[in-house]
Amino acid sequence: MGIFDKFIDFTKQINAVENHLYSGKKDFLEIYERNVLLEKEIEERTNELNEANRRMLTLQHIWEMMNSSKPLSSILDSTVNNLQKELGYKYSCILQRKIDENGEHYSLMATSSYSLFETINEKLESPINTQHLLFNNSEIVKTALKNQQIIQSTDLRLGLLTLVPDIKEEYLEEILSMTHCRSFILVPLSKLDRFGFVIVLSERAEATEAELDFLKLFAQQIELAITIADLFQVVREQAITDPLTTLYNRRYFEEALDKEFVRSNRQKQPFSIIGIDLDHLKQINDKFGHVYGDLAIKQISTILKQNARSIDVAARIGGEEFNVLLPGVDSHGAMIAAERIRKAIETSPIETVGDITASLGVATFLEHSNNVEELLELTDQAMYHSKRNGRNQVTMATPISEISWQEVALTAFKDILSTAHVNIPEHLKKELYHKLQMAIEQNTNPKDTLYTVADALVTSYNPQHTFGSSKSKVVMATTLARRFELGKEDADKLRVAMLLYDVGNLMLPQEILQKNGPLTPEERAYIENHPKIAAQEILEPLSNVKEIIPIIEKHHENWDGSGYPNKLSGSDIPLSSQIILILDAYFALIEPRIYRKALTPYEALEVIKQDANKKWNSTLVNEFVKLVEIELRKAE
Repeated sequence: MGIFDKFIDFTKQINAVENHLYSGKKDFLEIYERNVLLEKEIEERTNELNEANRRMLTLQHIWEMMNSSKPLSSILDSTVNNLQKELGYKYSCILQRKIDENGEHYSLMATSSYSLFETINEKLESPINTQHLLFNNSEIVKTALKNQQIIQSTDLRLGLLTLVPDIKEEYLEEILSMTHCRSFILVPLSKLDRFGFVIVLSERAEATEAELDFLKLFAQQIELAITIADLFQVVREQAITDPLTTLYNRRYFEEALDKEFVRSNRQKQPFSIIGIDLDHLKQINDKFGHVYGDLAIKQISTILKQNARSIDVAARIGGEEFNVLLPGVDSHGAMIAAERIRKAIETSPIETVGDITASLGVATFLEHSNNVEELLELTDQAMYHSKRNGRNQVTMATPISEISWQEVALTAFKDILSTAHVNIPEHLKKELYHKLQMAIEQNTNPKDTLYTVADALVTSYNPQHTFGSSKSKVVMATTLARRFELGKEDADKLRVAMLLYDVGNLMLPQEILQKNGPLTPEERAYIENHPKIAAQEILEPLSNVKEIIPIIEKHHENWDGSGYPNKLSGSDIPLSSQIILILDAYFALIEPRIYRKALTPYEALEVIKQDANKKWNSTLVNEFVKLVEIELRKAE
């Protein structure tokens, strides 16, 4: 091969190598370019994922707050701050729509932290959060409302002037230069017009489609948060208010009274309670109908609202009874307030019914008693003194100077356990005696001890007894005593008798008390003799309950004369004995027995009604049924 041929062959080899290198370089460049695109796509997807995570985190925070039962203002403040921080907005707020004497306007309901607003507030005559913002005059707002759509605008000047129209032009450029924003986004809250809009300031001139979709979802969560918070508020109000009058209910009043007791006791300051009872409600109901009776009750509630200070607590306790708690008011001030209420009721006639009146009682902490339960009792006693002495008047309570009914009951129980031959285990006798002795020595409110001892004694011969019913019986007996206007002395005797009336059972044989089957005539005679056993063998030796014995002896006498032990009838039976009989029967019916299941309260009431004018007079039955039905409705 010649030199020329070798040169041509060498050239071909070089070209082949160059072609191979070029082809490899091209492949390498293609791979490199693909890698660059892939890395860019990965970065974009990562950013999208991070953005989605931030949005989900924001929604999660909203959901957690919604389920925390926090106040709405707290939820919304946290929400706008999370929106600003987690999604990178410069500022966010919620505008609330209002319509009042100033017309339609908006005010700041919640706002995130932003130093710009400190500057804006310096330039305004009053802080922006106290102003009526005429935001609805803007065309962009009208468009958002009309179409219910999210709108973004880069015209920050227009947005600021629309939001704060009274800002001076000379300050406008200064404020705009401080925003470092390029747009604002307006998100209407469609389901709740009264809340208006969510507004965010963004450093981005245009929002992505995903961002706008998120803001729409965010707005829906805000609306849900508002709905839930409103429901919490409604439920709370229903739990503490009386539905007929919208005054506070008994539960709230008792909680407020406990708090006021702690405060007053610590600071040694008085507070007063005014008890109010509408006069002749039954006559109004009978003559004009229950609708007008309700109107009379509402009238008193309106007067109480008009005459109460912001710190006073006016409550409907039940039926036609009301209480007003007056923090920091002594007896002199309370009497003035009570007389003002009485006069307002007297001079506020109701259409068709005419004039109505009320009887009022006043008691003051530290003046009349330093015990809350005792203070309530004194208030009631003063109120019913007004009722018994002609109605339409105010009575000041008198401090308890004589021995209280609790002391009488404590001493009686203590003497029974130490002297009477009652059929209870020795260890239980010692335990109950110790409880009574401690209550006397410590000089504290003895009611809980009395109820515990009474329940324990009944359970010793009746295992089906419901613990706590002794207290319920005394409370209901006291309420019935008020309704029949028993004096304080008679009401106190009833309370003691209500605790002691069944002590005769402690001396009856267990084989009779727990017998699963009909009693023999001899056994029935033994049972029917137990009121006399209680009176003669247990109570007569006790010096401090002599006046209670006649009530207990007659508590099984029936209205039609078919009771025992003396076959008394009608008015020969003391009202207190009749009250014990009906309460004893009711609570026996709702407790299980060896020979039957417990009845429901409503079934028990039907049994009580069937024996009206047989076992008990119909007037008592009517009052008792109303009392129980009120308590049952409260518990539902």
